Amino acid sequence: MNTDTASRAGRRQWAGLAVLVLPTLLASLELTLPNLALPAISQDLSPSAAQSLWIVDIYGFLLAGSLITMGTLGDRIGRRRMLLIGSAAFGLASVLAAYSVNAEMLIATRALLGIAGATLMPSSLSLAATIFRDPRQRTVAIGIIIACVAGGTAIGPLLGGWILQHFRWGAVFLIAVPVTAVFLVIGPLLLPEHRETRARKMDPLSAVMSVVAVLTVIYGLKSFAEHGLGVAGVVSIVVGLTVAVLFVWRQRTLAHPLMDLRLFRSPSFSVSLATLLFGVFVLFGVNFYLAQYLQLVFGLSPLHAGLWTAPAACGVIVGSTLAPVLVRRVPPGMVVGTGLLLSAAGFLVLTQVTPAGGLPVLVIGSVVVSAGLGPMMTLTTDMVVGSAPADRAGEASALSETAPELGGALGIAVLGSVGTAIYSGMDIPPGVPAEAAETARSTLSGAISVAAQSPAPIGVELLAAARAAFTEGLHLIAGISTAVLVITAALFALLVRRS
Repeated sequence: MNTDTASRAGRRQWAGLAVLVLPTLLASLELTLPNLALPAISQDLSPSAAQSLWIVDIYGFLLAGSLITMGTLGDRIGRRRMLLIGSAAFGLASVLAAYSVNAEMLIATRALLGIAGATLMPSSLSLAATIFRDPRQRTVAIGIIIACVAGGTAIGPLLGGWILQHFRWGAVFLIAVPVTAVFLVIGPLLLPEHRETRARKMDPLSAVMSVVAVLTVIYGLKSFAEHGLGVAGVVSIVVGLTVAVLFVWRQRTLAHPLMDLRLFRSPSFSVSLATLLFGVFVLFGVNFYLAQYLQLVFGLSPLHAGLWTAPAACGVIVGSTLAPVLVRRVPPGMVVGTGLLLSAAGFLVLTQVTPAGGLPVLVIGSVVVSAGLGPMMTLTTDMVVGSAPADRAGEASALSETAPELGGALGIAVLGSVGTAIYSGMDIPPGVPAEAAETARSTLSGAISVAAQSPAPIGVELLAAARAAFTEGLHLIAGISTAVLVITAALFALLVRRS
């Protein structure tokens, strides 16, 4: 009895949790704001279709590729210290991104943001697992962190939309600066330092291999979407998969591996990671498309687009905060499986969206999708962190962040590329010059620009064709997402029951 009481957190620990949510807000804001700002960035910097995708997802790629390395480094130098160093670097990189003068510079600074963001995520969760030793309190704490991540996706479009209405697009990146400043002041006062006494040595080669494996595979997928099946794309994917295999082999042979593969022997650990990856894969892939859809198909301003995406983010908040309450009466596996099927139903609703008058359908489908995925993200994260030994909390936390970050980056790349491929096959009306037709096929923003400069009948017909092609891409993405979630729900129920 006394042991249980001693393990329960008090006011200081809950105040520390309030500080820990700030890094997660930074990371979630950075994932959502570029989606909303992309049309304005396209007008100012004129990136190609491939560069537009890189601007959005290079952050997630490098964040996902660097998480394990930064988690291990945090175990060595101290998780609070890693949070403070990462926050300072994140603030500096945000300023550089805000004042980028071309697409290449913006992509490079977003890459720096990804590396800096990787220092924040694993330390936040591992510190939460350290602070909250009571299992129920830990589940609640993780639910709050997940809810705050979703809160960042809700606040980001609203705040970003307002900023885009009044300032240049670069101002959206400056949002991170005051959040970083607050964390750097309060963090040392409320967060305890935690360092593993038996922290393993770093292996720089493994760290490089993990990043190379992710980036080369994604580059190959992008190459397929932009140029079709070609030698460059095939070679890139083969190289990436080869490096991934060599990475796994190296981890098996090292005395101090960057990733301890023994963690994956736990069915609960492995299944939860896979479910996290596929759930966030479809969520981010569709959200990337919807942010542009609201502005370029429905013609909403950035602020109004942000307002219409807020209900979906609220769905994640409600679902993730209700999860600890639901599992008191319903087994966690049933809660997760039911949530996945609910989200699949929401994606089916999105297949009914039309360019004219489909806004209510889009909002309803998005809310259902998010409400179903909220409990999944909380409970699978708790399963990953809770199933790992205490001396591997940092590594488990890093993996629990790597899976959704990698899933989100892959979702944007794969599903975004699918939408781009469908859109590029649009029918161009007669009378549109060849060069203008190529511009219209590259992006919907380009088609809108060409339509505005074309004679009225041709411009109207071109705009209708472009929006119809973009909608067709959304329908296919939503259909693929439905199938992914149904299969994931079935496999999760089967494997969790066996374990």
